[in-house]
Amino acid sequence: MLREADLTHGAHASGLYAAAVPGNATDALAPGLMVCGTASNAGKSTLVAGLCRLLARRALRVAPFKAQNMALNSAVTASGHEIGRAQYAQAQAAGVEATASMNPVLLKPTGDTDAQVVVEGRPVGSMSAAEYHRYKPELLELVLESLRQLRCDFDAVVLEGAGSPAEINLADSDIVNLRIAERAGVPAVVVGDIDLGGVFASLAGTVALLPPAHRRLVRGFVINKFRGDPALLGDGLIDLERHCAVPTLGVIPMLDGVHIDAEDSVALALMPPPRADAHLDVAVIAFPRLSNFTDLDPLFGESDVGVRFVRSVRELGQPDLIVLGGSKATVDDLSWMRARGLADAVTAAAAEGGASVLGICGGYQMLGQIIHDDVESRQGTVPGLGLLDVETVFEDDKVLAQRRGEACGAPLWGYQIHHGRVEPTAGSTAEPWLWLDGEPEGRCSGRTMGTTLHGIFESDDFRRACLARVAADCGCPYTPDPGSFAARRETQFDRVADAIETHVDLGTLFEIMKITA
Repeated sequence: MLREADLTHGAHASGLYAAAVPGNATDALAPGLMVCGTASNAGKSTLVAGLCRLLARRALRVAPFKAQNMALNSAVTASGHEIGRAQYAQAQAAGVEATASMNPVLLKPTGDTDAQVVVEGRPVGSMSAAEYHRYKPELLELVLESLRQLRCDFDAVVLEGAGSPAEINLADSDIVNLRIAERAGVPAVVVGDIDLGGVFASLAGTVALLPPAHRRLVRGFVINKFRGDPALLGDGLIDLERHCAVPTLGVIPMLDGVHIDAEDSVALALMPPPRADAHLDVAVIAFPRLSNFTDLDPLFGESDVGVRFVRSVRELGQPDLIVLGGSKATVDDLSWMRARGLADAVTAAAAEGGASVLGICGGYQMLGQIIHDDVESRQGTVPGLGLLDVETVFEDDKVLAQRRGEACGAPLWGYQIHHGRVEPTAGSTAEPWLWLDGEPEGRCSGRTMGTTLHGIFESDDFRRACLARVAADCGCPYTPDPGSFAARRETQFDRVADAIETHVDLGTLFEIMKITA
């Protein structure tokens, strides 16, 4: 499977800070800090979000930045540009509007060795790993300019690396880790996940494999996801510093219940188990190329809803709601469902009235009669599941937009990211159930619904109305949780910022960044 490591590895508001940048030495630029990790899912994205919130609470205008992100979870900015979902969430933590400059290169895997390449928020085509490796040198100056612009427009920038900075086989073509920090004159910290074990070796080994110029940039370690008494670390932190000449700035505890927008499918294995006492059972089909599964995040905040990600008929069972989410390989994921018997199981559950079915974007396309795809899979005309009288035609240009609408009698907000255009078939009996700007967009037939709109469950009134409709159809009780999803997200940003403030030596961290906060 294609991994990120296979492919990578106006004046700002206050005008108080300056940094020397090769080629831009006369520019007054905001300070920055790069957060690298010993591996994927070490906690880089969460730490960056927490630092953005921490600095924002100190009245600094701060921006997140990740030069290259490899993720199937993405979002659309207000200007209609596509960026990684993690950077979008980090901008929310900072209290600023997300822009394409915060993630100038986004890779969206379409197969084991291929990915769609999105540059400055727009797709430029699909490439193999080898093709992208040859293309990367053209992107170096572009990502540096994006970073420079952010440092002109903000008081501070928190950079996120990708995977590990010690991918020594790819160091010469690096456009996301310490090569960027070196060119920008930005210091770095390395975060390690102690919950996985071997954190001391991971941190020390990462630094040991770096070339001297990059090793000098690493000014501190952060140990993440610690359970128990920090005294159990004994002299380990002292010995680590003696071996590496790098101090440990803090040990952050495991923050149970904190779930900030994930980048990729690695996070699926870490999703909380469904609540045993929840009345509504929601099964999400976990396609190999499931994208934007962050669409389901608001459901995890509903105490009367249990969410499961399933990959087999046995796991599917008899849920109240089946969700077919987004896919970056719609036709291939549909073939995967057929091979596993899931396509027949979903069709039977819908036909027998045993479950409501909701398709979002790629999942909506799968629910239709026909898919015409000479763009993504290039397999031509393929039959869908036949649960909705709609057909999909893939086109070269990509729809990227934030939209507002109405469904289930409630207002909603979301965003569109798709090549496939879904329209009713001739003589369609599918009825509109979701409207955008007064025009029908989503279609339904009985208890089967579809829409191209991502993020719809973030709209509290719609989420409650939709879940109430599902509960009524299956004859089970449902009690909505009070409060809003947006407020819960803000609380999570604050929890991470609080943990950093409590457990990290901020005096040293701010000194490394050359800021007063």
